[in-house]
Amino acid sequence: MIGRLLHIGARAIGLLGLAAYERLRRTPPDRSCLPRRARISLERLGPTFVKLGQTLSLRRDLLSERWLDELGRLQDNVEPFPGAEAQQAVEEAFGQSTEQLFATFETKPLAAASIAQVHRARLHNGRAVIVKIRRPAIRARIDRDMRALVATTRLLIIIAPRLERLQPLRLVDEIWANLRKETDFRQEARNIRRFNEAFRDWPSLFIPNVIDDLQTETVLVQEMSGGTGIADPSVDGPRLAEVLVDAYLNQFFVIGLFHGDPHPGNLFVTPDGRLCFHDFGLTGYLDNRTRRALAFFLQAFVSGDPLWMLDSAIDLGLLHQVDDRSAFIRGIDEILADYASLPLKDWSLAEAVLRVAHLGPDDKVMLPQNLVVLMRTLFLIESALRTLDPDLKILDTLLARGRDVMKRLLSDETGNGGRARLKAEAALAAHDLPGVLAAFLRRLQSDGFHPAIIVRHEGLETIEAHLDRTGNRLALALVTLGLYIAASLLMLHSAGPRVLGNVPLLALLGYLLALGLSFRLVGAVGRSGRL
Repeated sequence: MIGRLLHIGARAIGLLGLAAYERLRRTPPDRSCLPRRARISLERLGPTFVKLGQTLSLRRDLLSERWLDELGRLQDNVEPFPGAEAQQAVEEAFGQSTEQLFATFETKPLAAASIAQVHRARLHNGRAVIVKIRRPAIRARIDRDMRALVATTRLLIIIAPRLERLQPLRLVDEIWANLRKETDFRQEARNIRRFNEAFRDWPSLFIPNVIDDLQTETVLVQEMSGGTGIADPSVDGPRLAEVLVDAYLNQFFVIGLFHGDPHPGNLFVTPDGRLCFHDFGLTGYLDNRTRRALAFFLQAFVSGDPLWMLDSAIDLGLLHQVDDRSAFIRGIDEILADYASLPLKDWSLAEAVLRVAHLGPDDKVMLPQNLVVLMRTLFLIESALRTLDPDLKILDTLLARGRDVMKRLLSDETGNGGRARLKAEAALAAHDLPGVLAAFLRRLQSDGFHPAIIVRHEGLETIEAHLDRTGNRLALALVTLGLYIAASLLMLHSAGPRVLGNVPLLALLGYLLALGLSFRLVGAVGRSGRL
């Protein structure tokens, strides 16, 4: 552990030194060597840090495009573990031999990554499957490396306190928790089953299902699937683009669970023309409030309504500190003006979400994980849609095909932003009104039909805090004054033992204590900036 900690610490301090050197030389960001050196360091630190870098490549809310591009180059170029170990892991997971479980099992892996590797197999009923096997001891290695990273991060904060505003410890804890989830294949199996159930009746979509009773924390057996990449010119791009839009509208606004990694390697077309999703290790979750906020943000963006966009961004969690609404509205106006000069097919909801998030202060609260995954997913969806159909008007298509899915959230019109918002908000209020009235009547009945009147005072907590501090300072001032008077009386009457020649000891102690309290009182007033 100590050796690993020293290795990680040496790499981190080296990167910090390079950052300080470039800062002193005022190296332009586009010429900085730091992103490339960071990627190389992560690769040399091993699989845990490769996954760490890949996770950081999702953080468009924190990192620049240059960092994202460099971290996006991190690949799971790791040696596969021996086939005998894979067989042993399968047998330990299910308590049966591979001969009992499968008609055939290929010991040579089909693919290997930092967390797991995949083997081909065939069940006794002839069904082709893939077997995803977690690397032996990878969970213990992740925990060891992440504990060392936490210790290193604490040290770096001491060396460079400015790093604390980026909340690095919170980020490390979040990544650690997500890595632990990713190494538990039971969660991935639940996700696959849920998606499969949700899209059971979709003839244009295929999701390879999990094999019953063949999934544990360390091993996952899934249907074998294959096909053509979405960039292949032989596929029916425009039709598949509509399928992809419909699938994600359903995921965002109906299921509330969405595939978070729709890059070209995880999307392909089956021989019978169906769009196939693969790899459900990264998924995102949207609760009802977030789904509504996302739907309203989309319509506000198309309607060109900056006020509505601001409110939706706050509800969505993109913005947290909105003390000066006018400044944020001006920023959103600029974003809308930029898009107004572009053809509609070049509009990007993903980019708009990111730009609005960046309107917050530099030390803003870090975005929650579900929004990070959402932003990444939106960028990847738009990229996939433009691959399938370069002329697709993405926002128009989202609204046109999403009205049935989002009819409780969105209006049927996208013309006037004010009327569209009023209709959508009124529909939402009407939907929630019965529940609100029922809760009110229940409270009224509990109170014996004597309604309590609740008065809210904005800023009351701040006023209470000021009054509390003022009272404490007055009390301290009175105690200090009393000490000065008591010490002066003791001095006049020369009461008690004497020190320093002829000075009464009790009077001296009283003056010193009063003087100390005076300094404390003056310091408190000075820090407040008010006399």
